[in-house]
Amino acid sequence: MGAVKHEQYIEIGIEQERYAVRINEIQEVIRWQDPTRLPGNNSYIKGVINLRGKIVPIMSLSLFLGIAEGPCTKSTRIVIFNFDDERVGMIVDRVIQVVTLTDIQPHVESGSRGKSSWIAGYGHTATGLVCILKSQRIFWE
Repeated sequence: MGAVKHEQYIEIGIEQERYAVRINEIQEVIRWQDPTRLPGNNSYIKGVINLRGKIVPIMSLSLFLGIAEGPCTKSTRIVIFNFDDERVGMIVDRVIQVVTLTDIQPHVESGSRGKSSWIAGYGHTATGLVCILKSQRIFWE
């Protein structure tokens, strides 16, 4: 048996669902701010924000996953990812906690090409099972 791999994730919430994204892909988490809308984009692309002089595209994880988007609240956050110096933001209903996942179960493809290609696997936290997202695939595939 190999050594147990410990990875840190940020647990996020959309409605009653919980997801996790790798912490090393995240630059920061900011409070909600209205993005400037851009015409002609997918419905889940909400627009862009100016983050300390950098233009950052923002997408709604709810709409991407096919979940009805609720109103923004005091808990709504924008998770800013940094992939090779490209910054992109993801709107989430709430950031729950930082978790270390050790027993990650891989996702088994069902044969359909739906949203499941953006699922890396599943992890167990003290409060239950979370779905681990492949963040880069969500933004670029």
